[in-house]
Amino acid sequence: MGQPFPVREGCSDSAAIAGSLDRPEGFATIFDRHYVAVHRYLARRAREHADDLASMTFVVAFERRGSFRRDSTSALPWLFGIATNLMHERHRVERRERGALSLLGGERSGSVEGAWLTAGNDDHTDELTQALATLDSAQLDVLLLFAWEELSYEEIAEALNVPLGTVRSRLARARAHLRSWLEPASTDADPTPSEEHR
Repeated sequence: MGQPFPVREGCSDSAAIAGSLDRPEGFATIFDRHYVAVHRYLARRAREHADDLASMTFVVAFERRGSFRRDSTSALPWLFGIATNLMHERHRVERRERGALSLLGGERSGSVEGAWLTAGNDDHTDELTQALATLDSAQLDVLLLFAWEELSYEEIAEALNVPLGTVRSRLARARAHLRSWLEPASTDADPTPSEEHR
């Protein structure tokens, strides 16, 4: 049996992944560091499917570890990207199944993203949850990675494999959509907001 993978204190994600190419057991470092964050993200968006999707995220990441960018300081954006893709793949399967059930039994096929989305925070209102559920999925991905996971624009671009300008435009559109959804209700409820609500 080979020697355990040597993980130095403060070893970077990039170094851990590079080392795991020769000693696969070293990838456990990435799992230990990031599983909780990935699972939390998926629990907010995929609810009861979070366990399966989080596990699959690390299976896929392990299989693709050779393609990890060595200049990346953290594996987390990469993992969020894999998790997001797996979640959308599951959504597509759910949509097909719901469509088939609708044809067979007359059930109404709803938005899978809307059905799965949960704010995961008691401070969020029902109105905000509904507004998020109406966002385009590409805009929602960017918004939640920015707001929930506090990724930078550059990290979101890396996670979703899109240009930086695309991240900026999607985030701007998402914010505008939420404002248009939420502000009328806010105005109706309190036409003269106090300073503490600004």
